[in-house]
This record gives sequence, structure tokens and C-alpha cells, in this order.
Amino acid sequence: MSGMQIIRSRGELQALADAERGAGRRIALVPTMGAIHTGHLALVEEARRRADRVWVSIFVNPTQFDDPADYDGYPRSFEGDLRACREAGVDVVYAPRPEELYPPGAQTWVEVSELSKPLCGAAREGHFRGVTTVVSKLLLAAKPHVAVFGEKDFQQLALIRRMARDLGFDVEIVGAPTVREADGLARSSRNLRLGPQARKQALALVRALDGAGQAVAAGERDTVKLLAGVRGEIAKASLAEIDYAELRDPESLEPSPATLAGPALLALAVRFSPDPDGRGAEVRLIDNRVLLGL
Repeated sequence: MSGMQIIRSRGELQALADAERGAGRRIALVPTMGAIHTGHLALVEEARRRADRVWVSIFVNPTQFDDPADYDGYPRSFEGDLRACREAGVDVVYAPRPEELYPPGAQTWVEVSELSKPLCGAAREGHFRGVTTVVSKLLLAAKPHVAVFGEKDFQQLALIRRMARDLGFDVEIVGAPTVREADGLARSSRNLRLGPQARKQALALVRALDGAGQAVAAGERDTVKLLAGVRGEIAKASLAEIDYAELRDPESLEPSPATLAGPALLALAVRFSPDPDGRGAEVRLIDNRVLLGL
């Protein structure tokens, strides 16, 4: 195969997957919604380490948006995305049209019932049903040996792993470490929408995670005290409003016990208002860290 292929047809992609598998080559898929940044490219690098062929899907999935305005306003930069993929050595970009994945009259959904309820799922009804449905469709289309996702979206990763196990997908689900800016903020296309003051204050998430990690390293195991420290740190940011700050089991996402006895996911979601002078937009950022290790 020479050069990067752009495929829009599911049938064409499945045929190529069959050919690659028949030739004994491993396929890695990196699902994205476009707006490719260095975080995505780190997933591509991880995929390259694990497979002979790296495929990237670009599809802004309508079924995971609970607000049509958010879907309409989602950044789309297809030509720039293609350039980034080409420079990164991606072999195939799968860019299906909506009707390829959701044919007229589509009424079949894939839902991971319990893992989708807490954290981001508590305030975004139907969001994760849309995520797991579209990921299942992408896996069926690309037939990869491995699929790579970022650990920044930890709940999403846990859901996809559970879905793959429950439905018997013949694919390895890999989580890649969160890519961060030089100052530690988790890399996200949303960061660009922060006003200058909000961008500085967003580091409260990093300080909260670091503080909790240091407290645990010093022997603190009380979840109430740990979360109080986290909330106190974020409260110092005048533009910040906490959506959630919780300690949960990294696999089941059940609440952590009152006293930590094993690995615990510290998950944060924080909304930042525009700067007082009106610059920037309201932006919701997420971040996480597993305390005590896995």
C-alpha cells in the first residue's frame, strides 16, 4: 500500500480489512471525531507500535450529543485532519457519511447499562449510548486487531472495554496515557476556547490531582479528606464550577470505600466561565488520575 487512502464506504473498508488480515497484517484503529491534535497523534504512535497498519476514523457522531447546538458547533477541520494524519504516517482514514453508520430507520443501540450512569453519564443522558453504539459500528467496519483510546476519557475507555468483553469483540482495547501541555493541562481541543484568565485557572485541575496524589503518597486514605482537598484547590479558581469530583473504582466505577484500600480513580469535571472581560467561552474540562496505582 502506498500513500494514505481515504475511504467513506463501510463495505470498502471491510473488504480492505479482510485483505489485510488475509495477508497476515495487524490493523490498529484510532477512532476520532476529527479536530486532530497532538493527543490524537500520540494515539497514532501507540497504534503504530502495536500493528502493521494504522487506520484513523474521523466521524462527528451525532448520537452522542444531547444538544443539537453542540453537534452543529463541534469543530470540523477535515482537510487539516487529513494533513496531520498523512504526516503521521496513517495508512487509512475512514470518514463515513452519517448514513453509512446510521442507515434510514436505524433503531439498534449498544448500551453498557451501569458504567454509563455515574460521572459524565449522570448529566448527559444518552451520551454514552451514542459512544458505545458508534464504536461498535466502527469496530465492525474496520475489523481491527487493536483499537486505541486516550485515558483522559477514562469513563469512555472503561465502557468500551466492558462492551468489548461483554459482546466478544475480537479486538484488544488499549488505553494510552493522557497527553499534556507543557504546564500539565490535559491536551484538548476545548482548551483553545478558554479565555486567557480561564486558561491559567484551568491548572487548578492539575494542582488538585497532584495534591491528592501527594496526600496518598504521604499515607492519607480517607476519601472525605482527599476530596475536600481537591474541592478546596479548585475553589481557588474564581471562574471554576465543579461538575463532579469523585473517587471511584477504576474498573466498576463504583464509589470508593470510605478508606482507600486499593486503586482509586480520582475523576474531575469542571466548568470554566468566560473571562470577566468576555473573552473565551464556557468550557467543561475533564481530567483524572488513578491513585495507589493499578
